[in-house]
Formats: sequence, structure tokens, C-alpha cells
Amino acid sequence: MVTVKTIHTVQPAEPTPNEIMYLSDLDQIKAVTHAPTVHFYGPNTDFLYSDAIQILKDSLSKALVIFYPLAGRLHEIEFGGGRLELHCDAKGAILVEAETESTVEDFAKQDFLPNEKMRELIPKMDYSNTPISEQPLVLAQLTKFSCGGLSLGLGISHVLVDGPSAFHFINEWAKISRGEKTGILPVLDRKILQIEEPPKFEHTVLTPPPLLIGQSDNTEERKKPTAIAMLKLSKGQIDKLKDKANEGKLYNNSSRPYSRYEAVAGHVWRCASKARRLVDEQLTRLHVAVSFRNRIQPPIPQGFFGNANLREAAITTVGELLSNPLSYASSKIRETVDQVTDEYVRSYLGLIKALPDVSVHRNFHTAGCAMGAFYGNPNMEVTSWTSMPVYDANFGWGEVIHLGPGSMGFDGKSFIILDRDGGGSFTLALCLQQEYIDTFKKLFYEEISAISLCSPQAQNKPSLPA
Repeated sequence: MVTVKTIHTVQPAEPTPNEIMYLSDLDQIKAVTHAPTVHFYGPNTDFLYSDAIQILKDSLSKALVIFYPLAGRLHEIEFGGGRLELHCDAKGAILVEAETESTVEDFAKQDFLPNEKMRELIPKMDYSNTPISEQPLVLAQLTKFSCGGLSLGLGISHVLVDGPSAFHFINEWAKISRGEKTGILPVLDRKILQIEEPPKFEHTVLTPPPLLIGQSDNTEERKKPTAIAMLKLSKGQIDKLKDKANEGKLYNNSSRPYSRYEAVAGHVWRCASKARRLVDEQLTRLHVAVSFRNRIQPPIPQGFFGNANLREAAITTVGELLSNPLSYASSKIRETVDQVTDEYVRSYLGLIKALPDVSVHRNFHTAGCAMGAFYGNPNMEVTSWTSMPVYDANFGWGEVIHLGPGSMGFDGKSFIILDRDGGGSFTLALCLQQEYIDTFKKLFYEEISAISLCSPQAQNKPSLPA
């Protein structure tokens, strides 16, 4: 049980611009809930908790000067088709002091599972009864464990930032806490993505995902209980999957080997379809996040602070997915990512601009929240955090020993996280309907083990580049 001691409102340490900031069309379809993460830190006898909370307050107030949009509030635009605007009014962020009799080891024993106990480490927000104009955009909670360890639970509005921007803020905040100079300053001009062009592509990802055959909506699927698993993948297992994906034919005229992500995500997609016992005729979509920071012209400046990735989706039938080798699944993912070009991004933004109501395209992170699109059975989402600096948030009391999601909001959601050990291993954080989770876990490892039996040459050839 976590006991909240004090709740602080932290405002910028200096005056900041008082303005209404433009939100891009891409910002408009992001979740209005807070993306939850938890950083864990081991005991540090050289650091008092009272010092830690004071340092965190002072450094956050300074960080909010540099990243001042995060101190503002979102407001609904009247007759705006669900659109929002950002009032940079310096109302501040929330910082919670808390403590618990639990230890960091208690969470480690459960592989840092993002469950109800984990959610107690992040400030709560009553979305149903709190107007959006009163919801802080940053929620932070420093929790002291009985062992002397700490956790920093964060919720940051996805309307304001994607993963790279969120970690940019967190890691610059940590530098300020350590008394160091900040690095790359945020580029706050969101009008970089103010693109006035008509759509040229269909963008099927903005259409409702496939339903289970025989169902007219996903109401019943939303109600089904889910379970969460944290599945470890060693570097050797990842290399096996990558080698297997690159055996024989490269689909869609691919000129380069499939990556670790394309191999692992394809494996997850196949295992989920098998575990769910979907029929061959069933359509299934795999949703992926594609960064376009270097895909549009001119490229987005380094340090751009906002959303710069598209939700895209590979689609096929279950029969095609499972009757073909892993390379087929990887090729569908490759095809999906490669279609995100400068012209495609401009078309995507143009289509959102033309929507009469953008709110129907938002999905939500918070467990138990029934609003927004549903990407579960028969579909999946695999988001990679492997290229982001997730372990750099040292606030002065030690290195991060674990960083992971604080909540898994819906069936089919998963993250691939690079492990802290630096050996190239991954953790897959997965939410799946309870009735399928055990079968998925069994298939997930059995099929990797079978690779050496069916394809002994795969483990003998040199590992392919990531």
C-alpha cells in the first residue's frame, strides 16, 4: 500500500510566455490521458529522501521554464470538432510525495509487472470528473520504499509529446537535478507541422480496425478481462528470430535484412493470432509507431518537442500470416514502415485537418478507460522503446535500475523494452485477454526453441545487423 504524504503544485521558476500555442493536427488525435511510466532506483545511503524531494521540486520548476508548454493546460475549442488548444498559462505540474512498506525487490520479483500495485506509484487522475482544462499535463510521484530505494512515477500528456520528446524532457530535468548544464534545447514551434495539403492516400489506419468475424462491434471484446506478462528475450533468442526472419525469401523486394524489431514484432503477431485461435479468413492488423522526424523534407529539427510519429498498421489474414514463414510477417511490417514518406506524412496531416471530429481517432492509455478506439482482438500493437534513452534519468540518487510502463491500457497492447544489462536483451510487456495469455507465453518460447531444430543453419551463420 502506498501512502501519499504531500501533493505539491510546481510552477516554472521564472516567468514564461503567456500564449495560446498551436497544436498540430497529429497532436489532435493523440490520447488525452497521461502516458504512465515508472523509473526505479536502488537504495542510496548517501541521500536523504527529504533532500531528494526538494531537489526534484527545484529542478522541475527550472525544467518547466525551458519546457514551459508542459506547465500549461489543454482547452477544448468550442465547435472545433473535438479539437484542443494549449494555453501556456504556467499553472504548473503536480509532484506527489509518497511512501510504502514495499521494497524495490518486491516489484523486481514480479518482473516489474505493470499491475494495480504499480499504478499506485503514479499520481491518479479522475478523467471522468475533472475538466480537461484543469488537468495538469505532467504528473510526478516520488515514492520512498522501506528498503531505501525510490521510484519516480510519471504521467505526461500524449497530446504534447511522443516518446522521444518525453524522454528529452525527463533526461534534461535529470541533468538540472544533478547540477549539470542542459543539453539540446527543445524546439517548441509546432507550426513546423502546420501543413496545408489535401490528402493523396487512403490512410486505412484511420479507419476502424477489423472486427472478429461474426461481430458487429467490439463491445464484448472490451469487457473481457485481460492479463499482463513481462516476457524476457535474450540476445541469443532475438538473434534466432532475426536469422529465421531472414532465411530464404525477402518479401516485397526488400533489399536489406529484416531488423530485430521486424522479427520480434512479427513473432508476437503470429503467436497472438495462434493463441487467440483465429480462423484463417480473419483479418488482423498490427499497429506500429513510425517516427517521421527524418522522413519529411526538410527533416524536423533535432530537439523538436511534440508528436512526430504516425500510428500505422500492417494488415493481412490470419491464414496468410500463419501459413507463411516469419519473414512474411516481417515483410508486412517493413512495407508499413517504408510507406511513411514525406508525401505520405503530408497527406496524413491533410486528412486529419479535414476530419469533422478528431476525437474518434484517439485511444487511451489508462487501464479501465472505455473511451476511444479499441485495438485488441483480433488486432495487436507493438511499440518499440529500444532506441530511446530510457535509462538516462539519474536525478542524483543513482542510476535507473528499471524503466517500464506503469499501466497497460487495453488488450493487444505491447512494448519492446531494451534491458538495463546492456547485453542486447529485450523485455516484452504484453497485455492480452486472460483466456489467451498462458497459451501465448507457451507459444512465444516454444517457437523460438524450435528454430534450432528446424533450421540449425540459422544459429551458425553470422548475426545480421540490427
